[in-house]
Amino acid sequence: MSTIKTSEPIDQSRRGFIGAAAMTIAATQLGLNDSADAHPKAKSADLVQIKRGKNTTFTSLKQVDAGLLNVGYAEAGPADGPAVILLHGWPYDIYSYVDVAPPLAEAGYRVIVPYLRGYGTTHFLAAETFRNGQPSALAVDVIDLMDALKIEKATVGGFDWGARTADIVAALWPERCKALVSVSGYLIGGQEAGKTPLPPKAELQWWYQYYFATERGRAGYGKYLHDFTKLIWQIASPKWNFDDATFERSAAAFDNADHVNIVIHNYRWRLGLAAGEPKYDGFEKRLAESPVISVPTITLEGDANGAPHPEGSAYAKKFSGRYSHRIIKGGVGHNLPQEAPQAFVEAVIEVAES
Repeated sequence: MSTIKTSEPIDQSRRGFIGAAAMTIAATQLGLNDSADAHPKAKSADLVQIKRGKNTTFTSLKQVDAGLLNVGYAEAGPADGPAVILLHGWPYDIYSYVDVAPPLAEAGYRVIVPYLRGYGTTHFLAAETFRNGQPSALAVDVIDLMDALKIEKATVGGFDWGARTADIVAALWPERCKALVSVSGYLIGGQEAGKTPLPPKAELQWWYQYYFATERGRAGYGKYLHDFTKLIWQIASPKWNFDDATFERSAAAFDNADHVNIVIHNYRWRLGLAAGEPKYDGFEKRLAESPVISVPTITLEGDANGAPHPEGSAYAKKFSGRYSHRIIKGGVGHNLPQEAPQAFVEAVIEVAES
């Protein structure tokens, strides 16, 4: 498989109608014109400009038992279309994709947007199940969801926790992942990597992780959940002037009874301050080796991402298949799918056609 590595600054403020020629050029650059599935390819040429904030609801919200969870998820598009699974991060929810799902559905894709464990209407099936937030557990949730929905293979995309989870699915189960769109690129790590100190300025960006390492932090996050998560939105996307209604729509997902426990465990696990579960040890051992991702991939980065993130050059070699890296301009922050839905949709369609 050929490897094409590019860094493409894309100015959101100058994006117009996406015509057939533009889509063909982009697909050719990635070497993605050899797809056997012509249905979505024909639709992608007709993709029109996506207006951010146009949509405020999903047309179909469902629940399904999958592994340890009863998963709440939005679904759009034809049931027999190529599957696309979109994963949100912390502290966000499925509404990060509220403007992404409709055009993908119109292009012929079956779009699945689940609430992660600890968010929204997703809940554990058994009260005694350990509320585990370690990264490999979230990735297993995705595989379990695919099994429950009888999805053999999907294009997987995400940002923040969702990007890390998507990366892990692509690395450990490449036979289940057709292609990958990952905001901020390669985010796979392990507890050993988390022990390495960073320069002071970089450590400062992780202030909340160290806060969560304390019992005061756990109590504070639970007590001031609304204000805390809104502050993270503002820091992570300093140029995104989201309104109260947009935030409140997502903030409702944090009222999940398991949310605080999952978030605290996730960040404490990363620092080696909380144990995981033995059944995930094999996965974590493989992830600690920083496995290369072989599936076709597009990585995206906003030009105004205020959250901790690696430079694109730091992870380019972690992708051995067809690969492109894009910088999305126009004051785009951490919540890239919601802030720049056009760029995210284009990336999904292009890489899914590989």
